[in-house]
Amino acid sequence: MKIAMGPHQLEMDGPFLTALRESNDICGDAEALQARMEEDGYLFIRGFHDRDKVLQARSEILEQLHASGKLAIGSRPEQGLIGPDNKGAFWGGVNTDKPAFLEVVNSPKVMEFFSTFLGGEVSTYDYKWLRAVANGESTGAHYDIVYMGRGTPNLYTLWTPIGDTPVEMGTLAILLGSHQWEHVRRTYGQMDVDRDHTEGWFSNDPLEVIEKYGGRWATSDFQAGDAILFGMFTMHSSTVNVTDHIRISCDTRYQLTSEPIDQRWVGRKPKAHENITNKPLKKITEAKKEWGLA
Repeated sequence: MKIAMGPHQLEMDGPFLTALRESNDICGDAEALQARMEEDGYLFIRGFHDRDKVLQARSEILEQLHASGKLAIGSRPEQGLIGPDNKGAFWGGVNTDKPAFLEVVNSPKVMEFFSTFLGGEVSTYDYKWLRAVANGESTGAHYDIVYMGRGTPNLYTLWTPIGDTPVEMGTLAILLGSHQWEHVRRTYGQMDVDRDHTEGWFSNDPLEVIEKYGGRWATSDFQAGDAILFGMFTMHSSTVNVTDHIRISCDTRYQLTSEPIDQRWVGRKPKAHENITNKPLKKITEAKKEWGLA
């Protein structure tokens, strides 16, 4: 099976792409989860969320997409067929107009998991990164720390597909071993996209990263309710949506309440990025040369 990633078609279970390892077998064991995170850089958990609640959130979002003309003319919202303009959507913010969505990502089940995993009371960013991804779209390889590094580094991203999401619709992909790349962590991983006014994606080419640093990409088909969590120094990207169905997913963040939090992403009206669009960003290719990563 060929999977579209960046400009390439990668063979599943070939030299560059493999399946994610599931961690359902250790879900109740915080020590084992921490060890697995240290080893793999991620935890892939089937049925992490209540499936019915995820599907309710999907219906809520599809109705909004339908009302805004983003779905195929004459189609039913629940089909999720991409409209004639092939446009996605991004709802960055607190999303109080999507209560079913918030019930998924802020649920007691989610908070209790992170409390057990991290060993204390936890907080989640009020700002949520909720997306609807059209045909041909994908995400480049990056660390999350470059976007949200002003609080604790012990922050975790939870990627949740809102609905059944096969690989060909655009699933999150992890670059195995990337959380242990010390030179990349000490250079690119210390960047702040706002402070340094530099592009955040490390690369648009998934093979370029492997050829220089090694590793192997990992992804899988996701079902509604599945989720994957990973740390700030795990390189990740996505496969390309090559279907006529819109992919809905969200990124949400969790940390111990006792640790410093990045103030850009919390509050009733999080300020988010600072002046990041007021002039052209410095190219990441230039920055990598300065870091000795080119």
